[in-house]
Amino acid sequence: MGENDESQIIEHHDDEEMEKMRTPRNHAHSFLESVTSSEKDGYSSTQSSHRLLAYSDALISIIATVMILPVAHTKFQDNEELKQSIQALLTTKIAVYLMTFLIVTVAWAAHIRLFQVIERIDDTLALLNLACMMLITFLPYTFSLMATFPSYTLGILLFCACVMVIGLIQAMIVLYGFSRPFFLNDQIQMSENQAYYKRRILEVIMRVPIMCLFASIFSFIFIPLSYIILAVVIFLPYISQCLKWIRSKAIGGQVEDSPDSVPFYTYHPSEPLSKERVEAFSDGVYAIVATLLILDICEDNVPDPSVVKKEFDNSLIDALQEYGPEYLAYFGSFATVGLLWFVHHSLFLHVTKATRLMGLFNTFSLAFVGGLPLAYQLTHEFPRGSRNELEAVQISCVIIFFAGLFQLAMWVTALFTERETLHPYVRYGGREHAFMLAKLSLYPCVALGTFVFTCILSRFSTSIFHMMEIGVPFAFLLLRLLVRVALAVIRWLFCPARNDLDSVPVEEEDSQLPINDIVT
Repeated sequence: MGENDESQIIEHHDDEEMEKMRTPRNHAHSFLESVTSSEKDGYSSTQSSHRLLAYSDALISIIATVMILPVAHTKFQDNEELKQSIQALLTTKIAVYLMTFLIVTVAWAAHIRLFQVIERIDDTLALLNLACMMLITFLPYTFSLMATFPSYTLGILLFCACVMVIGLIQAMIVLYGFSRPFFLNDQIQMSENQAYYKRRILEVIMRVPIMCLFASIFSFIFIPLSYIILAVVIFLPYISQCLKWIRSKAIGGQVEDSPDSVPFYTYHPSEPLSKERVEAFSDGVYAIVATLLILDICEDNVPDPSVVKKEFDNSLIDALQEYGPEYLAYFGSFATVGLLWFVHHSLFLHVTKATRLMGLFNTFSLAFVGGLPLAYQLTHEFPRGSRNELEAVQISCVIIFFAGLFQLAMWVTALFTERETLHPYVRYGGREHAFMLAKLSLYPCVALGTFVFTCILSRFSTSIFHMMEIGVPFAFLLLRLLVRVALAVIRWLFCPARNDLDSVPVEEEDSQLPINDIVT
């Protein structure tokens, strides 16, 4: 009886899924029947936007990450206090890197929303997107000018001009897309309120260019105010939502923009992002950071032939032994980047949708991951046992700590809306919840512990740091076993009465899961 009921449920579920798949096709078929023959010819000349989006994500991730190179390649003197040098870097190069990373990711998030509306492209849209990408890749240079010459208006004007032209190009993409509805997604394509959608999307797109216009005007009057306006641009979605929340509390009740609001093109923090594009952008950042590490090895750790012949009696092995600490730092840094990617991959494997707040924490995590080449350079830059070496190792611990902490923040954010963002088996109390929490907590805890140990055993700071980098992979291999043992001990200590009943809920829980999840 139970098997018959289950088979009926599965058949009913399959029928529902087939009906859902059949409905958009029927709508699309009726829509194509209603358009003119010239519009059908235009539809036949379109193509999917997947490759264009993949190219755009790769380009933006590269331009956001390579800004760490001027910071990582800063040279220090052996007799120079690292603390003073880092203070100088924080006010210039590191600030430029972080602000550029955030601004480029803001442009990338706007690009996501734009192509959530437009799902098909033609040659015109592809060329407009290339023009938009060209200006986005020019943004880091304009921001470098602003940081190097903060009292000059030229850097601000160039930056604001780029942002305003990007906004105009995106507006042209929207107008062109709505002039040919077969470019749009099904929801807008079948809607009777396309004019409202177009107006609303243009309003959202033009907010940032208008703010940059005011920033460029105030640069001739009071430059600090221009910088404040540009900083507001980064957090505009969250400021807008806070103001909306304050307004709703003051008036009472929920304030809605319109009964026919655009759910996927707003500034709401819980607004879903394209999960696939978040993963693609993040993978690009991790891959670029790993590549930058080996570029440093190829550039700095290949000995000169004349030096090998003169100082090492033509023995290449003896010459390469001088770079032993650099090789150790490289393998440790690569393992750190790879395992942070592994944790990020595990997190998004269990996520069904990424909210905007999760995207913000992901951006902060990736910004610190982009700082790992700086950590690699600092850990072998100074003489062994010096004060500078200790501070360099501690800076590296801080970078790794915050990269892992913001990953953990993404998980906590997902738990607050777990029914919308997480698969059932990893929700709070699910069978994979404790293991996922342990994965995400490992790097913040290990980095914090390493920082404390280096403060106590300062003479062995570099050795402790390298042991941490090399030991964490083995901890990941044993993590599932350790979590199971810890849960068993906790259950035995605090819930002895439930030990005899464990088999029943586990069996019920597994029976509710898809068969591929049970096998996994």
